[in-house]
Amino acid sequence: MKSSKSKKVNKNWLHMHINDPYVKAAQKDGYRARAAYKLKEIDEQLKLIRPGDVVVDLGSTPGAWSQYARRRLSPSGAAVGELNGAIIALDILPMEPIEGVTFINGDFREESVLAQLEATMAGRKADVVVSDMAPNLSGVESVDAARIAHLIELAVDFSQHHMKREGALVVKLFHGSGYSQLVQLFRDTFEVVKSIKPKASRDKSSETFLVGMRLKNGD
Repeated sequence: MKSSKSKKVNKNWLHMHINDPYVKAAQKDGYRARAAYKLKEIDEQLKLIRPGDVVVDLGSTPGAWSQYARRRLSPSGAAVGELNGAIIALDILPMEPIEGVTFINGDFREESVLAQLEATMAGRKADVVVSDMAPNLSGVESVDAARIAHLIELAVDFSQHHMKREGALVVKLFHGSGYSQLVQLFRDTFEVVKSIKPKASRDKSSETFLVGMRLKNGD
């Protein structure tokens, strides 16, 4: 009984996925995942990524956000060729190369990986930090909320030390346990805080995105 139910769920998901306009758009536009349109909508609304910027993409695999940033930093909006700026991507999972994007394969929670990221930045400060990082979920809400909060706290800490004062941080988080505390962390850290649920986020998903702009206290 359980098996046929899970098959039905998988079939429903597959049907939704195939007919998803953002999945179709991603295939047409050459993006690796529909997530590109989440960042695109946030960026178009707030004008975060500009030519010449240094962009750090945390939790980058499969690479859709880096692909979007790469096109934003291209003088002609192209997926290849000239690049006006720099993109450094990092993920615990491997990522297929993207032209012009420097990729670090490692766990952002580890000091040695953070040191590698700092070395790659070579003294530059990020203009924009984007984080689509999400932990492996256990199904235990309190445990998962703590893991999500930890990753977001690390992204905020990284931004405080490695982002320009007028820069912006975008993180993914989920409504539920610990949400209000993370919003407060952003309000304590940034002058402007926006909560955005892009149209490309599925209706049933509790995911939302927090954007912090202009650090209150930067290095």
